[in-house]
Amino acid sequence: MTYHYTIPDIPPSNNKFIGRKNQWGYQKSKKQWAQLIAACCRPKPPKPLDRAIVTLEYHFKDKRRRDPDNYSGKMILDGLTAAGIIADDSFYCIDLQLKAVYDGRGETEIFIESRC
Repeated sequence: MTYHYTIPDIPPSNNKFIGRKNQWGYQKSKKQWAQLIAACCRPKPPKPLDRAIVTLEYHFKDKRRRDPDNYSGKMILDGLTAAGIIADDSFYCIDLQLKAVYDGRGETEIFIESRC
């Protein structure tokens, strides 16, 4: 079974927080993303998925150069775990795929395929 969710935003780049003294800003953003994931990711699986392929497809508003490692999905994966959609975001539980589309939409699509 595959679950498909659309989040009407793109998480901030890791560059916004890494190496900066902005711990409270990071925690605030992480909490906001957890709430956004919980609100937008419906329907949820009956129980958290133990093994899954998670694809994050970022639909950027412009064609600026962006590095995939800065959009690793940290806040999204933590939100999916907190919402009870995936059991854990470790390598054992998920295979992660990142994609970028430059179509001006400014949103994130999440595809989660159960691997039982």
